[in-house]
Amino acid sequence: MVRAVCRTADPDELFVQGAEQHRAKTVCSGCPVRTECLAYALDSRIEHGVWGGMTERERRALLRRRPTVSSWRRLLEMARAEHERQGRAGGDAARRATG
Repeated sequence: MVRAVCRTADPDELFVQGAEQHRAKTVCSGCPVRTECLAYALDSRIEHGVWGGMTERERRALLRRRPTVSSWRRLLEMARAEHERQGRAGGDAARRATG
């Protein structure tokens, strides 16, 4: 992932234990490929490290809550597209109301 913010980070900073994981998650904030990274980790069942802004514990909990998801990539891409569509629709409505 050429655009990943973590590509220049020390990998040891992303594969940490305990409270250090929450600090490691800050590397992911604002990353342009955060969703793709998280989808990869979930679809591949990666057990260690911070991926896409989630710790291993958070990913395990999500996988347990949603055991029927067959493709996290597809699900997250659909959710992102819906979020963007709603954002555009909200912006259009605001412009119509003030315009």
